[in-house]
Formats: sequence, structure tokens, C-alpha cells
Amino acid sequence: MEHNSVKPYQEEGSKKNQVTSMFDNIAPYYDFLNRFLSLGIDTIWRKKAINQLKAHDPKYILDIATGTADVALEMSKRLDAEKIIGLDISAEMLEVGRKKIKKQQKDNIIELQLGDSENLPFQDNTFDAITVAFGVRNFENLEKGLKEMNRVLKEDGKLVVLEFSKPRIFPFKQLFNFYFAYILPFIGRMTSKDERAYRYLYESVQAFPDGSKFVEVLDKTGFKSNQCTPLSLGICSIYSGNK
Repeated sequence: MEHNSVKPYQEEGSKKNQVTSMFDNIAPYYDFLNRFLSLGIDTIWRKKAINQLKAHDPKYILDIATGTADVALEMSKRLDAEKIIGLDISAEMLEVGRKKIKKQQKDNIIELQLGDSENLPFQDNTFDAITVAFGVRNFENLEKGLKEMNRVLKEDGKLVVLEFSKPRIFPFKQLFNFYFAYILPFIGRMTSKDERAYRYLYESVQAFPDGSKFVEVLDKTGFKSNQCTPLSLGICSIYSGNK
């Protein structure tokens, strides 16, 4: 199954439009469900991903698929960045993010923008670093999105991608699949009333070219020194590359 053919809802319409309305629907519950469903491990994954940028010391950072700005906020604490721009396709998610940024008094560093990751509204060679956490799986055209990131990165700029992957170790693989396929949609239905959103999460992870396959896509789209670091027995992976 092609990763871009997996959509949140069954009806007609582009994956991009469906992903937008799905995130608009679940925005109020998103942070709570993330912490709850990952048992809080998602916060550790984000910190590990951000730590990959420390040696690079980026000043101007773009966080794509920023959602409710978790990564942007964490970067503002862990890195010595002057400006972080968070871009997302869902206006509702950004609204939640803006409230968090204001509350933590980070609005002098972080700016959130509505925009499409496959048509980035920035000039070539703009950013020192780009991060994407749990976002590339939702791209309609993965290669186009990555080429756009390469375009707006400065020479020697760094890309760090955090994304779900498929565990391959028995019996962990089976437990993970059961949890993702049955427990997650049930909890999603009880809380956010959007069961499809959490079923889509499972389907999109299954269809995503993870591990060495994603490293190949990074190679193909112009990134160098690409690496994959599996986390938590392969539930999740950090990918990094340079322009």
C-alpha cells in the first residue's frame, strides 16, 4: 500500500484536505491523548530528537507540522535559538499552540504560521535547521515535502525527523500492532469522538516507508550523511541528515 494513498477518511478528497480537517477535529484533545496513549514517552522522544541539533547550534529553525507547538517549545528551552517558526496545515492545532506559547512567555522566540509543508512560503537557504515530529507520514507527496525542506535549508543545515516506525521484535511487534489497531481507536472514539483519526494513525504508520527505506528517500531528495536511530524497541525513529 502506498503511503500517500492512506487517508484519514474514506470519502473522496485529497489526503491533504482530509488530514487538515482531521487535525482540526481532534485539536482540543491532541496533547492529552498524546501523553496518555504513549504513556508520556513521546516527551522523551522529542527531547532526544532535539538533542541531535545541539552540536549544530542552530539560530533560525523551522518546525514543520508543528501542531500544538510541543517541539518548538521544547527547542526554545533546550537550544540557544533566536527564532523558531512553527508551520502547520491545521488552524485549530495552531490556536492551541499559540495559547501554550503565550502561557510559557515564548512568543518573542516562537512564531506560528498556517501553511503547507509541500509548498513552503520561505526563500531558498533560509534556515539553519528543520525539524518534523510525527508529520512526514501525513504528507500527500513525501518527496516533494522533503525537497522543499532541502530548498529552504542553508548549506550544511540539518534536518531532524521524528516518526513512528514498525517494531520488528517478537512479541513486541504483536503487542504494538494490537494496541495501535484496536486500543487506540477505541480510546480516540471515547475522548475525541473521531475514531477514524486514530485508526488512520495505525494505517499510516503501516504504510510509511520507515527505517532504511526512509533513509533512501532522504538520499534521493538531496540530503547527505543520513542516519536512522530507532527508539523504544523501534516504535519510533529519529532520522537526521544534512544539506
